[in-house]
Amino acid sequence: MSGSLHQAGVRFLRLLGRHAEPIMDAYLAGSVADQALEPAVEERLIRDGILYRPEPGADLHLRRAVRALLEEALRDDRNRQIDANAGAALATFKTLAAHYKEARHQGDYAAADAYLGELREHVYAFGETLGHGIRVLWSRINNEFGYVGTLNAKIRENELAQSQVSELLAGLELISFEELAETAGDLRELRRLLVTSLQRTVSACSQELSVVQGRLLELLGRFRQIRGRTRLLKGWLLHMEQQPDYRVANHAAQPQVPLLFNQAPAILAPAAADVHNPLQEEVLLALVAHARSLQPAERLGQAPGEAGEFVLGAPEDFEVVANPIRAAVEAYFCRIIDSGERLSALEYRARHELPWDAESWLYQVIGGYEGLPEEQKRHFELDPIGEPHPVYSGNFIVRDVRLWLA
Repeated sequence: MSGSLHQAGVRFLRLLGRHAEPIMDAYLAGSVADQALEPAVEERLIRDGILYRPEPGADLHLRRAVRALLEEALRDDRNRQIDANAGAALATFKTLAAHYKEARHQGDYAAADAYLGELREHVYAFGETLGHGIRVLWSRINNEFGYVGTLNAKIRENELAQSQVSELLAGLELISFEELAETAGDLRELRRLLVTSLQRTVSACSQELSVVQGRLLELLGRFRQIRGRTRLLKGWLLHMEQQPDYRVANHAAQPQVPLLFNQAPAILAPAAADVHNPLQEEVLLALVAHARSLQPAERLGQAPGEAGEFVLGAPEDFEVVANPIRAAVEAYFCRIIDSGERLSALEYRARHELPWDAESWLYQVIGGYEGLPEEQKRHFELDPIGEPHPVYSGNFIVRDVRLWLA
């Protein structure tokens, strides 16, 4: 029997190789017309189960098994078929294990070896099927569902992939290794296949499916965010087309800012004293009494006609004390004039070990520059050193300023 299967398989593969071009045409185009094939070739491909006609008068299509073989061999991104039927595979494992145990018990070791080989092939095929499904999911994730053209189609493909992941995880949960261990009994070959090898495969696939599911949820959130922003922009463009004379108002100057612009919570809630509320009368009287107590006693008891005599005397002499930080700024400007070098304010502060903090020193330097007369200011150049704000566009964070002669 194995010899006839070998010959049939070789003949089938040779037939695929001999007619590879029309088979690939049918794979890429979805079908092949009758005129593209010779009658003898067409009859041969239909008889051997490679092509079929779904209905009278229709073009020829590839059989599902041949298409699945090409999709897996070519790693085609359009392959979205995932086999999540773990229950059927589990029932097959148990059935073949029972056949193997019965054959060993009856002493038919040839049949037992055949059943064991078939069971081994089914276990390895099950692991390969899971790996194929995960590879299909990753290929769809890595190109961000690039084989579809619209954002809504991307979201639908993402939801389909999520449902397939859920089906795969639900199928893996059906596998009970305690039952498989009882089925295997004390037979070493069965325990190695049904417990050790299968458990290693299921554990690795479950972990990778969890990663795939997290990535799919992240992509779905991003797609929905893009769709929401796109709808908002399209609505705005439609409004501008219908209302061409529309001008954006100064929403910040309104007493009630729209919720679209008022994203920050209020610092202080609006409040006002209600003089007509009798419940607040005691509090208001206490406030008024406290305000009166803040006036000096001698001024409260002094009549308007008892004001003292005002005598205008000679002004007292006083001395204006120079501001040290202003003098340091003038020295900094003189240093720039004498040396002609480009020197930042913080470098000058560090060299001379000035006692003021960096922020006060920078404010004083900028104020000194802005306070110069125009004929003196045009001889200097003041360049801020910093970087744009990482969150709020249009804001520039000044870390230092550099002064030099223009």
